[in-house]
Amino acid sequence: MAPERFTGERPGRGVEFAYDEARALAAYRYALTLARDRSLLDAGCGEGFGTVTLTTVARAVVGMDYSADAVAVCRRTWERPNLRFVQHDLTDLEAYPERFDLIVSFQVLEHLVDPRPFLTGLRAHLASGGRLLLTTPNRLTSFSENPYHVREYSAAELRELLAGVFGRVTILGMHGNAKVTAFDRARAQAVRRILRLDPLGIRRLLPARLVTFAFARLAVAVRRRVRRTGETERIVPEDFYVGEQDLDAAVDLIALCET
Repeated sequence: MAPERFTGERPGRGVEFAYDEARALAAYRYALTLARDRSLLDAGCGEGFGTVTLTTVARAVVGMDYSADAVAVCRRTWERPNLRFVQHDLTDLEAYPERFDLIVSFQVLEHLVDPRPFLTGLRAHLASGGRLLLTTPNRLTSFSENPYHVREYSAAELRELLAGVFGRVTILGMHGNAKVTAFDRARAQAVRRILRLDPLGIRRLLPARLVTFAFARLAVAVRRRVRRTGETERIVPEDFYVGEQDLDAAVDLIALCET
């Protein structure tokens, strides 16, 4: 089976996306602190390059994605004795039989028109005492128009949504160091230059297929321009950190939820 069509939305696509991959892996590095000897579900695992890192400490890991193509790539690429991948609709988990000590779901929530079935499904698949670790972009620091994102959240909005499903919700932020800040500033400037070419917002009237096609190409073009500054290749997961302070300035929001 051929790999998934390149969308520009998922990381792990070469040097231009080194920043995106580091940002994604930083969330998995944080998850490692919660995953030791646990049974774990990665809900929305994508191509699995983060999922496989969890096998170093977890007892058993299941990577789940709605995309059959992504799951096929994972099965070809990653083989560990405590790892398996399944294809399943994340918004319809009722029939899925397993429960887990820890569920992680990174950069999925923003894609959902109605996140409630997804969240209640995850809650139902937590074992007694289990926890959900979820990340999503911070609406207050997003600057690009991602056609795959239905809704992004502020920290307050995310807390309100999750509190309707989970008994205890802690909101943290994924922050970046000076290198990350410089990269984001340069990327925002490049995006604004492109958007100035469409002052009337005609892009919003175009067919969805054309918009997503253009998004994939522009995602590469923007990162390639920024990479000329030399920042992209030097950014690694260690350049990100998780903290409780200044949530409005975080690049991503992190929620730790308990039933």
